[in-house]
This record gives sequence, C-alpha cells and structure tokens, in this order.
Amino acid sequence: MIIPLLKGLTVTFLEFFKKPVTLKYPYEKREPYPRWRGLHRFKRKEDGKEKCVACCLCERVCPAKAISIEVYEEEGGIRYAKSYEIDLARCIFCGFCVEACPVDALEMTTEYELAEYTREDLICRKDRMLR
Repeated sequence: MIIPLLKGLTVTFLEFFKKPVTLKYPYEKREPYPRWRGLHRFKRKEDGKEKCVACCLCERVCPAKAISIEVYEEEGGIRYAKSYEIDLARCIFCGFCVEACPVDALEMTTEYELAEYTREDLICRKDRMLR
C-alpha cells in the first residue's frame, strides 16, 4: 500500500527538477505540423487570376454545409465564383473541400489563430482567402 505512494512521489520529485516546456505564447508561437489543416486559401494562376472555376464540388462535399458559392458565368462559358464564403464557426476543418477540388484551387494553410470577436468575422470570404 505504501509502495505505490512512494513510486508516485519519486516521479513527482524527478519531474520537479526538469526544465519546463512552456512557450511565451504571443511572442513565441509553435510551428504546426506540415499536414496541419488551418485557414483556407485560394491559389492563383500564373497570370494572377484565381484558379476556382465554380464547379461547386467543395460546397457539395462539405459535411458541415459551411461553404456557400454564388456562380458567375461570363460570355463564352467561363465560370467564376462571384462570392465564395466559408463559415469557420461551422467548418470542421476536415479537408474534404481541398480534396474534391478538380483544379487544385483551394488549400489549407498552417494558420491556427482564428479567434474573432463576432460570428460575422468568422465568415471567411473570397477576398480574405485570396490574400
């Protein structure tokens, strides 16, 4: 009955003298793993235009229904996303939207600081994703 107590106290005593692994958060930020799924971002073509062709596959495959797209079609059949919104409050960061994109227009960055003060600020619009 006393042996488990002594083992526990030994572990506590040995950990007491180890250097803590604490980050000073606002000044020192941790580097996430390369496969971390953070904030969404649109990719651009070489000429500077967006790659998205408004196929709406990402909207259909999203399990949380967090993506909404309004399609704009120019003369000649060229389609673009007039508005593209991701509700980050609903998004579960699964990455299905990135995998479903046939033109590789969407990617997930390693940015993990997504806190906002209002729910309206959590809606990630097209202009924010192109930056």
